Amino acid sequence: MADLRIVPVTSSRHKRDFLQLPWTIYKNDPYWIPPLLGQQQELLGFRPHPFYLQGRAQTFIAYQGERPVGRIAAIVNQGHLDRYDDQRGFFGFLEFVDRADVCRGLIGAAATWLRQQGMTCVRGPCNPSLNYECGLLVDGFDSSPFFLMTYNPPYYGDHLEACGLKKTQDLFAFWGHVEMLDQLDAKMSFIMTEATRRLNITLRPMNTRRFREEVRMFLEIYNRSLVGTWGFVPLTAAEIDRFAGGLRRLIAPEMTAVAEVEGKPVGAVFALLDYNPRIRAINGRLFPFGFLRLLWNRRAIKRVRMISTNVVPEYQKWGVGLLLLAQLVPTIKSWGISEAEFSWVLESNKLSRGTLEKGGAKLDKTYRLYDAVLSDLH
Repeated sequence: MADLRIVPVTSSRHKRDFLQLPWTIYKNDPYWIPPLLGQQQELLGFRPHPFYLQGRAQTFIAYQGERPVGRIAAIVNQGHLDRYDDQRGFFGFLEFVDRADVCRGLIGAAATWLRQQGMTCVRGPCNPSLNYECGLLVDGFDSSPFFLMTYNPPYYGDHLEACGLKKTQDLFAFWGHVEMLDQLDAKMSFIMTEATRRLNITLRPMNTRRFREEVRMFLEIYNRSLVGTWGFVPLTAAEIDRFAGGLRRLIAPEMTAVAEVEGKPVGAVFALLDYNPRIRAINGRLFPFGFLRLLWNRRAIKRVRMISTNVVPEYQKWGVGLLLLAQLVPTIKSWGISEAEFSWVLESNKLSRGTLEKGGAKLDKTYRLYDAVLSDLH
């Protein structure tokens, strides 16, 4: 339409419209979970965040007349460029009404800015990188996402593909019920027994008296374990410190386990309680009293997201990941947890996919990352 405008975010009004747009897009959607506004501001670079010590972004908002109808962020991830040297930019924080011209205009604005930054190709959605929320939901629209997973209307994928973006990798979310823990086959039990015997592994929970050091240890294992993974870019030291601070109140230490060999950590797992129903109840606003409602009586939360089970490369084929998960089973049962989501798992990660499938986990949601050469977008 003639009065559609795509403008860079430059003013406080633009930022407010950008942040508030999802409440319009999802007004009647029962499965949508509002974002935490403070966290969104940081991840967008509207407030300081360590990602932007190296990276940079330009946000855009689409207006129909004076009404916001879409938004996007164009992102340069310097860590990715240093690692892959592929002149690839990213896009993220994408939201738009069900109109092809709005989607096309947003993608076009992001592509133009990325070309100006010297980029030749693009990947997304990433908010702002693969270490944070990422992927477009393409299957599994009949339920709300688990904590820190994305959600979007079904029409997004069709519009993106019409612009010339093509699938590059799917990310899977597997669902499991606590009753499945009693159905693990004898082969998996044998693997865990042999791993314990051969490696002389010791298992322990997180030491809460050394919380920040322990979270840093978790994230350093995360960086080491994923070094050969598709698209991976390590978290910087500043990002690790930010995660350590941000997770302090959210992690339940009982939902953690560390595997050590000769006193050295070789693997770690932690589950995050699914805070999403409470985030919906506080409408994404932690202040003045939302934070109290979020964390009050956490034992009433009966769903968890198994967000990270990581093992350093030299121990990845020894069943250490299974041992770590098994260590959490008594806590999960005593807490009364009924459901868990294992997410996300790369389509190309055959080892993790196979382990989950053998354990009875069900593929529940599929998220997609798209690639394009900037000159091919239309």
